Amino acid sequence: MICPACHYNGTRVIDSRPAEENRSIRRRRECEKCAFRFTTFEKVEEMPLVVVKKDGTREEFNGEKLLRGLIRACEKRPVDLEALHKIVYLIEKELRSAGIVEIKSEDVGEMVMEKLADVDEVAYVRFASVYRQYKDINVFIEELKNLQNKKS
Repeated sequence: MICPACHYNGTRVIDSRPAEENRSIRRRRECEKCAFRFTTFEKVEEMPLVVVKKDGTREEFNGEKLLRGLIRACEKRPVDLEALHKIVYLIEKELRSAGIVEIKSEDVGEMVMEKLADVDEVAYVRFASVYRQYKDINVFIEELKNLQNKKS
């Protein structure tokens, strides 16, 4: 590891500990030449997870983008931010453990709605209304009936 201060190619590890829910290792290092201390993170290199959009374009899965959508759906609702982080984490974990390399955006949306329904029903309806692009009130009412039947 190269020292960011003096660019010497020799450092020693002072401390190591798990980070990011055991998905990476945080290491404190010290330069053997100038004694500058700095932190590095080591994580497993994962295969990119590609989302195929409705128009056929592809983009890399972005948990932050998904989290922003969840936050918007939960605006002014009593939903803990940690619960939303957990939804994003669980969805990405499910996809990676299944060995999926490409997934349709529709499938990701369905996974989100499935998990969001258990967290907050109003946020679920908000997300579903944007995601499914309801064109009339009857489709919206049908979705509410489905949600009500699911809870019964």
